[in-house]
Formats: sequence, C-alpha cells, structure tokens
Amino acid sequence: MNDTVYTGNAGRDAALDRGWLLGHFKAAGDPRHSEDVEIKWGVHPKGDERARWVTGEERTALLVLINGRFRVELPGRSVVLVEQGDYVVWGRGVDHSWYAEEESVVLTVRWPSVPGYRVPERSGDEGGG
Repeated sequence: MNDTVYTGNAGRDAALDRGWLLGHFKAAGDPRHSEDVEIKWGVHPKGDERARWVTGEERTALLVLINGRFRVELPGRSVVLVEQGDYVVWGRGVDHSWYAEEESVVLTVRWPSVPGYRVPERSGDEGGG
C-alpha cells in the first residue's frame, strides 16, 4: 500500500472495524479516510437489529442488498429487500432502523461522513450504523 492506493477484501476488512470500509473514522493519511462518504459492508446474522433508531439524521444513505432478506424501518414505512441488488435510499432528516429477517449482507453508502452516530449495539459493545 502506498499513501493513495489500498486494496483489500470487503469481508475481511469489514470484520476489523464493525463493517466500515471507508469514512471519517479511518486514520488520516489512509486512502480509506473520507469526510465526504462512508461505506459499510454489513454482515448480519438472522434476527440482528439496530439497538435503537437513528434520529436527527444528517446524512443521505443508500443501502443495497447483496444477499439475504433485510428490512429497513422508516417513519410510517417498512422496506423489505429480498432480491440481490434491491436497494433503498433515504435523505437527511429521515430517521431509520433495520432488522435482518435472514442472514444478510448489505452494502451501505452514506454521505457526508459525520461523527456521532455510533450507538451501543449490545451491552458493553459499541457498534455503528
């Protein structure tokens, strides 16, 4: 790796940082550091769910189903992603949560990369997105 190129594997790299591949939380100087966008490779066992809703959302997000069955909860609406490539986009000001109806892999892209959305997923465990 030089200071402008990084190669890796989403599954392996995601396991090192709660699924995150790119964003403000990567070290300055790392080509994966960005204040413009965040990218997550989310691997979720069946029944996995966000610990609590994201409220006061300041980002726009795109969530794409790679495999499985994954539900995104939005105010007054549930969106269930069932076929590879199904996706949902929501904008700033739209609160959300999620639930893995089956073992699922999802790719999430959020912009801009804003600190402060990390919430405890389980007792004593810090998680993201």
